[in-house]
Amino acid sequence: MVTMQRSEAIVEARGLTRAFRDFWMRTRAMAVDHIDLEIRSGEIFGLLGPNGSGKSTTIKMILGLLRPTAGRLSVFGRPATDVAVKRHIGFLPEESYLYRYLTPLETLDYYGRLFGLRRVERRRRSEQLLDMVGLSGVAHRHVGEFSKGMMRRIGLAQALVNDPEFLILDEPTSGLDPIGTKLVKELILDLRSRGKTILLSSHLLGDVQDVCDRMVMLYGGKIRAEGTVDDLLQDTERTVIRTGRLDQETIDRIDAVLRERGGAIEQVESPKQRLEDLFLDIVEQARKERIATSGATEGGETAAFLRSEKQSGDDLVDHLQNTKDAKAVGRVVAKESRNQPGAASEVLDTLLKDTPAPARAAVEKPQTPAPADVDQTMIDRLTGGGGDADESGDRT
Repeated sequence: MVTMQRSEAIVEARGLTRAFRDFWMRTRAMAVDHIDLEIRSGEIFGLLGPNGSGKSTTIKMILGLLRPTAGRLSVFGRPATDVAVKRHIGFLPEESYLYRYLTPLETLDYYGRLFGLRRVERRRRSEQLLDMVGLSGVAHRHVGEFSKGMMRRIGLAQALVNDPEFLILDEPTSGLDPIGTKLVKELILDLRSRGKTILLSSHLLGDVQDVCDRMVMLYGGKIRAEGTVDDLLQDTERTVIRTGRLDQETIDRIDAVLRERGGAIEQVESPKQRLEDLFLDIVEQARKERIATSGATEGGETAAFLRSEKQSGDDLVDHLQNTKDAKAVGRVVAKESRNQPGAASEVLDTLLKDTPAPARAAVEKPQTPAPADVDQTMIDRLTGGGGDADESGDRT
């Protein structure tokens, strides 16, 4: 068994870059653009950014699923592609792709086998993990019957079956109810207290704010802000004076009479803004600076073909019926023309008396006369009655 190098930095990236290119090696998207990143041992590190900012690409490079285009990346002091590193990593992807016809116990047993755990140890860990995520009562149901929230819970359990030192969680609370969300956040904090290092990527900014020690915010593949939660959320434009409870008169005249009234300033600090506000401000500023991004942008107008006027149901039925009537009239006239060529016009006049106008127009449309040297009978057969059967059942 390979022993991982213990260092303060579990993940270290310098100038990390990943570009996606087309067949002619032209850059289609710069997913990650020369970022410097460090995830320290024993911390919860947040990776934030809008869709297409480079979060998933960064995670895939840390997992060794993608190779960097440029720069340096190490995990536990080794290249991210080193297979020995994988034993020490747990990963919960954004979507849990699990075998539908396995039970939770069988699912965890399967992943335990991949890590070479003995049978008794697999059983012990599986039961403990299911109890931890609140799925002991459904341990023998098929995973395919689970809701999305339950799938996230079993996915979290499988990410921990190997007792990883480094845990990567991509949208861990997606689909969870408030109880499940609270459970996951408490679990993340508990894992940190046990010495685990956690990389958390989420769009639920309140969850990140509650548990993360440090974070970076990406936009267009670049780091736009980084630091501790307290540093990033500090509002330097305002000052808060915190005192004991004051009466309304003292509040109205606080600037002039605070000391005269015996109030005391207990604490002066810079108030914190909401993480969501900071996130949106950074994205808006990046857009104002016209920073390129390969992800989604603000929505535009509805596509033209979706905004066109639709034909009403009654109009559509009438149109189809009229078309059907016109074809029926044409078939009858063609048949009578073959049997009694001289009676064709008489038959046509009779049928058209009760025929709707659109169908009548279709039948009465003038036809271009055939040249003298062309067999008119053959044309009639091909255009009017070539596909109809006569009364004897034979094809004409």
